[in-house]
Amino acid sequence: MDKYTQRCENMSKDKTLDQIIKTIEVNDIKFLKLEFSDIHGLPKSMAVPLKKADDVEDIVKDGLLFDGSSVAGLASINDSDLLAKPDINTFSTIPWRPEVKGTSRFICDIFTTDGKPYDGDPRGVLKKSLQLAEKRGYQFNMGPEPEFFIIKEDDEGNYVPADEAEYFDVEPLDQGTDIRREIVLGLEKLDFNVEVSHHEVAAGQHEVDFKYADALKTADAVITFKEAVKALVNKLGFKATFMPKPFLGINGSGMHCNQSLFKDGENIFYDPDTETQISQDALYFIGGLLKHAPALSSILSPTVNSYKRLVPGYEAPCYIAYGFKNRSTLLRIPASRGLGTRIECRSADPSCNPYLAFAVLLEAGLDGMENKIDPGEPTEENLFAYTEDEIAEKGISSLPTSLWEAYHALEEDEVVKNALGEKVFNQFYNIKRAEWDAYRIQVFDYERDEYLNV
Repeated sequence: MDKYTQRCENMSKDKTLDQIIKTIEVNDIKFLKLEFSDIHGLPKSMAVPLKKADDVEDIVKDGLLFDGSSVAGLASINDSDLLAKPDINTFSTIPWRPEVKGTSRFICDIFTTDGKPYDGDPRGVLKKSLQLAEKRGYQFNMGPEPEFFIIKEDDEGNYVPADEAEYFDVEPLDQGTDIRREIVLGLEKLDFNVEVSHHEVAAGQHEVDFKYADALKTADAVITFKEAVKALVNKLGFKATFMPKPFLGINGSGMHCNQSLFKDGENIFYDPDTETQISQDALYFIGGLLKHAPALSSILSPTVNSYKRLVPGYEAPCYIAYGFKNRSTLLRIPASRGLGTRIECRSADPSCNPYLAFAVLLEAGLDGMENKIDPGEPTEENLFAYTEDEIAEKGISSLPTSLWEAYHALEEDEVVKNALGEKVFNQFYNIKRAEWDAYRIQVFDYERDEYLNV
């Protein structure tokens, strides 16, 4: 059994309220954070002081009212009262807060004041997509691989990589060994099952792999992972960033998304009777991802900076194609078969909101299955070795090269828009238009260097 299969089967058992109250008593927890994410996937929280452990029962039952208009992309000012209700399966203590009289946390779902799920909640968007899959008998599993940089300030106050090491380097080149150790120990206190940690390709770049399973639990884990890494690294005097491309001339940070569909305990992407052992359903799923790739890009690569990572030469995909061993294509089918059969999307980066990203990937793939979208033949050539004209001659399209292209593609894609829902689409689209407009009017040093003497 390979690691991905183990992740898929590593479902945590549901927590009970009695177990949670006992944990709060034993650890003398004095604060309870109710956490949710904004439209960008950034965690937001409110801390409730606990006079006694039993207080948590009322909080779980009643939730907590808050002003949704103060959270990016969540609600308008004229309809802003919302209710955060804890999902008790997300309870954990927080290792970077004081151990004595410390803090615990729930991830919350957002409801309207009349008790209905709020259609602007990113977590609710994913839950809606998963329910669509469940009605067809499917469980959607997701395995993302978020990379990050550890950076520091130099003598001039500029942020630089915290070391000059490369892939799998060791001390003394790798200055992040002790930092990753603290990250791993902190994540284990959060019930993460960490598999491996190592230095990544670029200077200052790192990866910590943990086990994860179904898409909702995995999205929660990504939010928690990023929050934990930032907090733990900050305590050690450095800064962690999940910015896709923080430095010119070296690799950026991706978040490859490994996807699979299970039905009745079996991976429907696996077919031992085909030459490749890939099922027709998997090919149709790939067809859907390829068809909707331009619009998906706006969600998977959602910042201006994302498109500075998606360029040839830095192990990031640029072309809408799929292959098996090929890491120059948008989609790749890794070698594992059986329960571990999956489709890897390589364009996503860790600046994306995992709830929205996993939802649109699922619904794009399901659209491919429903409409039997043929992905064509796989591409096994190194596409980075060809010119743009040669790529075009092969009939292969390019991913959007800017946020502007991506959000306009989203505007034209009904499947991806419907996956987001009207409220989230409108909020996201308007925010991204404003982000692009703010970026395009900036004047950078590069421009002065190039054009000041014109």
